[in-house]
Amino acid sequence: MNISIIYYSKSGNTKTMGEVISEGCKTHNDVNVKLMAVDAVDDKFVQTSDIVLFGSPTYCGNCCWQIKQYLDYHPKSLIGKLGGVFVSQNQPGGGGASFAAMSMIAELLVCGMLVYSSGITEGAPIIHFGAVSQNKPLPNTLDYERCWKFGERLTQKAFEIFTNKLKQTDGNKHL
Repeated sequence: MNISIIYYSKSGNTKTMGEVISEGCKTHNDVNVKLMAVDAVDDKFVQTSDIVLFGSPTYCGNCCWQIKQYLDYHPKSLIGKLGGVFVSQNQPGGGGASFAAMSMIAELLVCGMLVYSSGITEGAPIIHFGAVSQNKPLPNTLDYERCWKFGERLTQKAFEIFTNKLKQTDGNKHL
């Protein structure tokens, strides 16, 4: 399974989030993860990916323009893929991360993607709309655990969705 992680990072925090999410994804077998800055996306790899994740710092309570622009112009390569978002913020009490995540989720839905976060159903750490980090996610912190679990849970969900989908398709060929 191929997994694309596309991000924009000015301070390095969002990039580090992507790296930690990648580690969580790699806890599953048969996974290839490619972390890509939004200005250096490998379109061929994205096309072969089952999961495409997007990361952005929060700007004025929204995602950055770089991620917004990518999503505005690349929707066909995202149709039917499992998507998720992660957001870094500098304000502990509300830097707009929830709104930034929801604006990216809206873009993913418009692009025809399936969106998953694991919500409150998977236990701690709770991941409402996507992974959020106030600071650079360092080991043994909630920010790190949230990113790592996000990658692990999304990959598990993709295996559940796409493995079942393939089995159903194969079964229909023999009818």
